[in-house]
Amino acid sequence: MDRVPMTKQGHADLQKELRRLKREERPTIVRQIEEARAHGDLSENAEYHAAKERQAILEARSRQIEDRLARAQIIDPRDHSTDSVRFGMTVVLSDIETAEEVTYTLVGEDEVDVAQRRISINSPVARALLGKSVDDCVTVRVPKGTREFQILAIRAE
Repeated sequence: MDRVPMTKQGHADLQKELRRLKREERPTIVRQIEEARAHGDLSENAEYHAAKERQAILEARSRQIEDRLARAQIIDPRDHSTDSVRFGMTVVLSDIETAEEVTYTLVGEDEVDVAQRRISINSPVARALLGKSVDDCVTVRVPKGTREFQILAIRAE
């Protein structure tokens, strides 16, 4: 069974989503199915079929979250030295070509938030950074070509 790395916050967020799905979404869908069933012939009842489809999607997502939580490996980056890039670390980079600074936090797949610069540990940028130290330069293949970065700082937040 493969472990799924995640931060404490990522684990808590998944637990919260699962509770919401089970306590709020599921009862709502069950009521919608009951109401649609009361309208008679189910073979041509679009409301019934739509509610059943929403129920299937909800149940699949619930099973997926339960699986991820069961396989979770909670990693606290503060338990590790910041002398090299590891899971959960925040890394400040400088683009060698443009001198633009960018900051990324390496997180599990369920925690990715591009707007917050939280990138998957499995992304090309994260894979290139793992194990590297401050002042190291890394080359990353991205869809638009190749970019080079210098690591300016590594933080455990």
